[in-house]
Amino acid sequence: MPWLTRHPLLQRSLPRVQEDLSATYTRSLQKWLIIAPLMGLVIGAAISLVAWVILHEMWPRVMAQYLAHHWLIVPGLTVSMAVTGLIMQYLVANPDRHSTEEVIEAYHNNSAIDMRTFPQKLLASATTVGLGGSSALEGPSIYGGAALGTWLWSILQRGKRLRLTPRDRRIMLICGAAAGMSAVFRAPLTGIVFALEMPYKDDLAHEAVLPSLMASVVSYLTLGALLGNEVLFDFPAARDYTLRDLGWCALLGVVIGLVAMVFGISFRRLRRLVVRWKLPHWVKLAVGGFLTGCIGLVFLWIFPGDIVPLGANYEVVRSVLNDAHSSTELLAFTVFKLLATAATLGFGGVGAMFVPMFLSGGCIGTAFAQSVVQTPMVGMYAAVGMASFIAAAYKTPLASVVFVAEATGGHGFIIPALIGAAVAYTVSGDASISSDQQIREARIEAQVEAHQEAQEAQEAAQETQEAQHAAQEAQHAAKA
Repeated sequence: MPWLTRHPLLQRSLPRVQEDLSATYTRSLQKWLIIAPLMGLVIGAAISLVAWVILHEMWPRVMAQYLAHHWLIVPGLTVSMAVTGLIMQYLVANPDRHSTEEVIEAYHNNSAIDMRTFPQKLLASATTVGLGGSSALEGPSIYGGAALGTWLWSILQRGKRLRLTPRDRRIMLICGAAAGMSAVFRAPLTGIVFALEMPYKDDLAHEAVLPSLMASVVSYLTLGALLGNEVLFDFPAARDYTLRDLGWCALLGVVIGLVAMVFGISFRRLRRLVVRWKLPHWVKLAVGGFLTGCIGLVFLWIFPGDIVPLGANYEVVRSVLNDAHSSTELLAFTVFKLLATAATLGFGGVGAMFVPMFLSGGCIGTAFAQSVVQTPMVGMYAAVGMASFIAAAYKTPLASVVFVAEATGGHGFIIPALIGAAVAYTVSGDASISSDQQIREARIEAQVEAHQEAQEAQEAAQETQEAQHAAQEAQHAAKA
C-alpha cells in the first residue's frame, strides 16, 4: 500500500511522532534491561560464593577453636593479620586503598577498579574477616560487586550495539556495589539505597537508581536460589509503641549520634596516623592483629561465655536480639567491639564496619531499654539503636532504616527507627568513618568554580589571540 505512506495526513504526523518518541527515550534506558540483570546474575553468584566460604567455612571453625582454646586468640590474630599485610604490601600497588573507600574514590573520579589486584584483595578480606578480624563482609562485597561492574563495562563497551559511555561506567560501578550489598545481606532494597547514598553525605547517586534496582533484585534472587533467602537476623516485631516511646527513641538517637561522632573522628585520626608510620605494611597489620586479639581475650576473661568481639559477629547479633544479656555486658561489648574494629581496620585490615556499627547500636539500644526506659520492648530499641548508629557513622540514614526492616524482620519499627536515625544523623554532623564521602552542594560549587575558571581562561586566550591578530594587522599596515 504505497499510497498510504504518501498520504498528506501521515506525512504531517510522522515527524511529530518521531519527535515525541525521541524526547521520550532520550536516556536509552532499554540497554539496562540487558546489562543490569546480567550484572545481578554474575555478582550475585560471585558474592554468594565469597560469603559462603568466609561465613560458613572459615569463621565458624576459627571461632570454635578460639572459644575452646583462648590462648590461640592473640597469636592467631597476629599471624592472620600479618598474612593480610603481606598480601596487600607485595601484591597490591596501594595497600591503603581498598573496600568501600576505593569504590567511592573510583565513583568520584569516574575511574575503573583495577582488576589485576581484585583476587588479591578478596583473599586479603578473607584472611581479615574469616580469621577473626573485627570487620564485616559488606567491604569485600561492595568492592567485589563494583569491581565486577566496571569489568563488565570494559567488556561490553567494546561492542557498538549497547553504546556504553564513560558515564555508564559510574552507573555500573554503583549497580555492582548495590548487587554485592544485596547478596551478602539478603536485603535487595538495602543494597540499592546504601549504594546510592554511599558516595555522598547528603545526597544520592541519582543516575544509577533504575539500573541498581534491577541488578540488586536479580542478585538477591541468585543468592536465594543458591543459599536460600530467609531473613538474616529474624526477631519478633511489634507495633504497639506510644508517643512516649518515640520520645525515648529520639533521646537514644542523641546518645548514639554522639558516640558515633566520637568514634568516627577517632577512627579517622587513627587511620591517618597509621598510614604515616614508616613501617612495613605487614608489621602495621601484625600490630593491629595483636591488639585485636588482646581486646578479645580481655573481654572473654571479664565475661566468660560464647560471645566475643571478633569476626563478623553475625552470631552475636542474633544473641543480642533473642537472648538475655545484662546492660553491663552489652555496653562492655560495645566498647570492646569498637576498639577491636578500630584495631583491625585502623591498622589496615581489609573489610568494612557495617555490622560492627549495626551490632554496637543494637547493644546500646537494648541496654537503654533495659536500664533507662525499663520496658519489655527491647526489640524496638535494639532496632532503633542499629539504624541510628549506621545512619550516624556511614551518613546513610535511609539505608540504615531499610536494612533494619529487611535484615531483622522488624517492619513494625520503621517509624521509631526513622526518628532515631534522623536525630543521630543530625547530632553527628559531618563526622563520618569515610574520608572520601563528599557533600553534593560543595561538589557542585567546586564544579561551577572550575567551569568559571575554564571560561575565564578561554576568554583570556581569545583576547590574547585577538591582540596578536591586531598587532599583525598593524605591522602589515605599517609595511604597506
